[in-house]
Amino acid sequence: MSKIGQWEYAEPGVKRKVFQPGVGLMMMEVRFEKGAEGYEHSHIHEQMSYCIKGKISFRIAGKETIISEGETIYIPSNAKHGVTALEESILLDTFTPIREDLLK
Repeated sequence: MSKIGQWEYAEPGVKRKVFQPGVGLMMMEVRFEKGAEGYEHSHIHEQMSYCIKGKISFRIAGKETIISEGETIYIPSNAKHGVTALEESILLDTFTPIREDLLK
């Protein structure tokens, strides 16, 4: 369970902080050490990720896309996706509807 506004480790070299959610929208900041991975997974939520710092390789439904500072990427509902940090990086992830799995 994520505690709102507190850092927690998600995977090795990956930590996240969930912000206070709205009614149907939520955000979290995710920080990656160089080479750290966000393991492949899927969820019903639509996701937009904004790269605050660094460079991240996204694998979405088998296709690789690299984004850098100031760029965004869209992840459709139920698409299998994972990431690898090509350098120390920070993402701002936004989800709709709310990721109840991160709050319980």
